[in-house]
Amino acid sequence: MSSGKGDFSRRDFLKSAGAAGIGSILVSGRLAAEDTAPAEKEGAPQAMVPTRPFGKSGINVSMLALGGILDFLYNQLLLRQALAKGVTYWDTAESYMNGMSEEGMGKYFAEHPEAREKVFLVTKTSKRDPDQLTRALEGSLKRLNTSHVDLYFLHGLSSVNGEIDTGTRKWAEKAKSDGTIRLFGFSTHSNMEKCLMDAAGLGWIDGIMLTYNYRVMGTDRMKQAVKACAEAGIGLTAMKTQARSAWSAFIDLGRESETATKLTEQLMKKGYTVEQARLKAVWENPHIASICSQIPSLTVLMANVAAAVDRIELTSKEKNLLERHGRETISQYCSGCSHLCESVLDPCVPVAEVMRYLMYARSYGERERAVALYRKIPDSLRKAMVRMDYAVAERKCPRAIPIGRLMREAADEFTA
Repeated sequence: MSSGKGDFSRRDFLKSAGAAGIGSILVSGRLAAEDTAPAEKEGAPQAMVPTRPFGKSGINVSMLALGGILDFLYNQLLLRQALAKGVTYWDTAESYMNGMSEEGMGKYFAEHPEAREKVFLVTKTSKRDPDQLTRALEGSLKRLNTSHVDLYFLHGLSSVNGEIDTGTRKWAEKAKSDGTIRLFGFSTHSNMEKCLMDAAGLGWIDGIMLTYNYRVMGTDRMKQAVKACAEAGIGLTAMKTQARSAWSAFIDLGRESETATKLTEQLMKKGYTVEQARLKAVWENPHIASICSQIPSLTVLMANVAAAVDRIELTSKEKNLLERHGRETISQYCSGCSHLCESVLDPCVPVAEVMRYLMYARSYGERERAVALYRKIPDSLRKAMVRMDYAVAERKCPRAIPIGRLMREAADEFTA
């Protein structure tokens, strides 16, 4: 893997990018969302985000991907700056911002047609039926102003069996032969390990986007699943790499645990933020081709680029502190093993999905998105969810998550 500029040091990059301000950690636990680009030193070399092979596709992708849950119609500058920094993996979906994410990228390609060949373009659909897939892809291509996408995902699988079959494979093969897609795969937030193992066994899946972060990547099952996909030639994209709490906003640094405080102090001495360290922890696995990061501003873009360009790895002490923090806060994060808790509930309810919606609302500040997703759950099932006794599901949860309390809080917050 090449980082582009052989002798271009981390210190030089941070200086040229004006990232001194980016290196500080705010008490909210999130980087400032400023809309002005950090000034670049005139004549300074431009550090580009390195690339990695995407499985056995023969395609190299930028190891940092631009997450597309944004209204790019009114944020064209972010697209331009991402491309200028080598962030050439662009991720979107037909559902993001009611199509405005795709439309915004399509507007950029219309105004800068030369950019399309530089971008590894990914979009997704929640459809499963082949006829619906065809219509969904046609709609995405029109909004994106392109004749093809480089990778097409089935969005949000919780199980390979039952959601992917021979009809899916035939559709993907035809779309490839027609030239409307280059690669095919799926994204998954739930039961990731089994989804990966089953996909590796199919032998024809090209790519998978999965929840992968310092809280979940160290388990034996996840390690085995990632290895199986690597051996099968499947390109892997990590998402949810910050592993934010599913139900409580980040507390002020002054109130964090002793471990979290030590980690923060250790990283600040080296000019890292905790967010950057979490990215670097994921990149240490060479089987992860790229990290899909939601990048709402130029400041966050520059901070993530700085982490990608920097060749210095986390020390053993930093890794241990990060792992210890994950263990100490284990009950604050849902790892998506929905087959354990949901299978013992009657009726079966989407526990892991609701935990994800709480994360969007409370830790990402995306309440409207969370409410919209929650209200897609059938009304009768939502009413049943409020009345249910979750004690047996809580006993099955390996993280001792207070499922019942959180499900009722979600009902209060998202239906008010």
